[in-house]
Amino acid sequence: MKKILLGVATLLATLSTKAIDNNVVAITYSGNTATIEIASNITNYVSCTSGTSSHVKLVQNSTSSANPGEIIYQLSGTSDNGEFYMEGEYKATIQLNGLTLTNPDSTAIHIKNGKRIKVSLANGTTNTLADGTTDPESKGCFHSKGHTEFAGKGTLNISSNIRHAIYSKEYMTVKNCTINVSSTKKDAIHCQQYFLMQSGTINITSTDDDGIQVEYKDPTNPTGITTDHEDEDSGNFYMTGGTLNMTSVTDKCVKADGNISMTGGTQGFDTTNILEKAATSSIGHIETEKDAEGIIYDLNGRMMPKGTLQKGVYIIIEKGKTKKVVR
Repeated sequence: MKKILLGVATLLATLSTKAIDNNVVAITYSGNTATIEIASNITNYVSCTSGTSSHVKLVQNSTSSANPGEIIYQLSGTSDNGEFYMEGEYKATIQLNGLTLTNPDSTAIHIKNGKRIKVSLANGTTNTLADGTTDPESKGCFHSKGHTEFAGKGTLNISSNIRHAIYSKEYMTVKNCTINVSSTKKDAIHCQQYFLMQSGTINITSTDDDGIQVEYKDPTNPTGITTDHEDEDSGNFYMTGGTLNMTSVTDKCVKADGNISMTGGTQGFDTTNILEKAATSSIGHIETEKDAEGIIYDLNGRMMPKGTLQKGVYIIIEKGKTKKVVR
């Protein structure tokens, strides 16, 4: 009886609903255990299936009658034998707040959620992720199924012993934060739809494949550039600001199924070691200049003034639709 009571006490100590901010799930790692605190207003929407284990598995309930709003998952602490797995169907924020996490077998952070996922690196914090070598199905040390937006004024140090350091099944954006990729078995960053770096710093120091690779999500029906990147599946790489440094990249520094546009920021890598796979047949039909109206871009994503175009192929965005035009 004493052992049973002790077990219950341990469970209550590591999985609680004490008073924390609304919509917050706080996970604190400590060796082989993790303390999980769920705000009282969302206990009906988040369930833990991993008990007290440092291999944390959370499911965000999508069948409840009311949506409480965006849930914030705050991760902190240290474990050299843990992971964070979250499954859901709503937008969410993953806040890294001084986290050091290694999964010796597989992915360190796995977000099985196809919505917008904001990855917030808390101000002034250093966060470190590493994976193991034994899971052939792993696609990255950090794996996100959804639209992945890195932001904040903290630092993420990440390496991968299996495949990519960061894998996003949809677009990826970077703003303000610092990301250091020290070594990977494949690409440092691998994403689909498009990649956009607006500010911040990315340092890539060693890869066994590409630095950054961008693929079409649907290669049979790419969109090209869209207004504000809404529903865009262009396979494009955009850099409008920030600093991107790369050394010891085995293959290409940047590889894109679409086009590569670097209109701002500092490129600390060999800008000739890039590969654009885009072809004139990649977007539907081709029309002549007399049909061209709306906003005009060249194939590097630069906006062009009308009436001064040289001969070539241009992308036109008009009334939310995208087409390629031959002049």
